This record gives sequence, structure tokens and C-alpha cells, in this order.
Amino acid sequence: MTTWITICDTCKRDDWVADGRPTDGEALAALIEQRLTGPVRTRRTSCLMGCSHGCNVAIQATGKLNYTLGRFDPTEEAADGLIAYATLHAYSDSGQVPYRHWPAAIKGHFVTRHPPLPDDL
Repeated sequence: MTTWITICDTCKRDDWVADGRPTDGEALAALIEQRLTGPVRTRRTSCLMGCSHGCNVAIQATGKLNYTLGRFDPTEEAADGLIAYATLHAYSDSGQVPYRHWPAAIKGHFVTRHPPLPDDL
């Protein structure tokens, strides 16, 4: 089963300046996309509605717990941490990853957790 990293590409941190450079979300998305391997895929979306928590991503898979994480800088460390966590999520039956296995780069960045949607009746 595929785990998705959904990246808000319109996220801008408070210090972002519109000087022709990409948004912080676009920069983080590019870093993640360049490094990605394994059972994880990415997609971009315009706005996860977490503007006060930018940069925002969602870690999602069908039938598993899903998470929103935010307050990232568009750095290699953040990208690597998100990919590592999403890979652990992909290999977890429930989507829950024990805290002791969390990469340091994602600790303190969780915003929400969503239970899996129920199967259709």
C-alpha cells in the first residue's frame, strides 16, 4: 500500500518575500521529490489550510492513521525526516509509528492525527 506525502506548495513562512523565488512550500516539495525512494509517493496541493503552521504536509494512506505536520523550514534535514517518517508509516500496518523511531527532524511538528475512514457499509 502506498503512503503519500501531500505537500502544500503555497505555504509561505512569515519571513518569505515575493522576489521571484519559489514559495517555501514549493522549495520543500522540490527537496522531497529529489530525494524520494521506496514505497512513498508525493503530490502537491495548493493549500492545506494550515497557514499559521507553514510549511505543511500530510502523511496519508488508505486504511491507516493519517497525519498533518507543519512548521517546517524548506531544508534538506526536514525533507529527509519527512521521507524517513513516511517510509516508516508505509511499513506500519496501522500507520502508527512508535515515538522512539521518529526522525529528530519531525519531532514537535505534528499538528493533527486523523483516524482512517471507515469501509463503506
